[in-house]
Amino acid sequence: MSGTDPRESVHKRAPTMDGVPNVTRADAAAAVRNPLAFIAARWTPHPRTVQRAALAPLVMSVIIVVTGGAVRLTGSGLGCPTWPKCTDDSLTTTSEMGFHGVIEFGNRMLTYALCAAVGWAIIAARSQKPYRRSLTLLGWAQFWVVMSNAVLGGIVVLVGLNPYTVAAHFVATTVLLTLATVMWQRTREGDTAPRPLVGASVRQLVWVMVAVSALLITVGTVVTGAGPHAGDSSDVPRMPVDWEMISKAHAVLAWIVVTLTFALWFVLKAVDAPKGPLARTRDLFLVLLAQGVIGYVQYFTDLPEVLVGLHMFGSCLVWIAVLRVLLALRERPEETVSALPAQEYDATSVSIAGPR
Repeated sequence: MSGTDPRESVHKRAPTMDGVPNVTRADAAAAVRNPLAFIAARWTPHPRTVQRAALAPLVMSVIIVVTGGAVRLTGSGLGCPTWPKCTDDSLTTTSEMGFHGVIEFGNRMLTYALCAAVGWAIIAARSQKPYRRSLTLLGWAQFWVVMSNAVLGGIVVLVGLNPYTVAAHFVATTVLLTLATVMWQRTREGDTAPRPLVGASVRQLVWVMVAVSALLITVGTVVTGAGPHAGDSSDVPRMPVDWEMISKAHAVLAWIVVTLTFALWFVLKAVDAPKGPLARTRDLFLVLLAQGVIGYVQYFTDLPEVLVGLHMFGSCLVWIAVLRVLLALRERPEETVSALPAQEYDATSVSIAGPR
């Protein structure tokens, strides 16, 4: 219109708002039928978000090992004397159960936090674009290990802290640490076939180191099962082995791992290996050094609870560091997708055909 200020017509327009898409009954049914697919269809996380989600179960696994150690070292292993309830009549701890009940029940509650972390990792992996089936499978594997270990933890309580079940409980947590470490690493690389960065002889040396490290951790559970920290103030049976002898065997295995790590570092330097394997080997050596100091100090000071707890924390770090050395021996570059001619794409909807 002539003589009309265009700014005035803009101000007279009714305010508009982008419509919020309605959730139809079909959408709700799809969400109930397959919630992961429903979320994945509507959310694409940033790669860094997926990496952080994969790191969460790894951190929580270490935390639950430390808190489980606190349960044992404070004598609170039977603070909740039954499972899945805390007592025959109560799901939660009661005031009459005191400090030990709070410690044991608190550790049980951390299992839910671990489940939430694993669930978050599964959702993030399932929603990543393009879809990576290997990541999702690693997340689900962690979920089933957590569920199995929760049942095993209940059996530990029901059998009165039998040392063999306690050892199995820790070994299952080590399996969880393994899966979480591998998943965290896989979020930072592609799905192409792994390309080795070092020769076959170096890889064989590392596999020997991994095997000895696994044996070291297993023997460590026997040391704990035969040692004085039974997990409860009552008369809990111990493994019928000579504690002094098994402790010395544990120390010998630790020195073998240290020697293999030292040899690996020199071999990697000699073959001019990439920085990744060298850096991971250096990290492992430093963790082993700290763990060895703690181990010898606790041995000669009659196993004070604080140092035993630190040693359990260190065992987690040692195993993670060993796995990182193994995973650093190869690389998986991300796949490069070549651009296809525009005419090969057919728009199937307005949203696809429009600007992106």
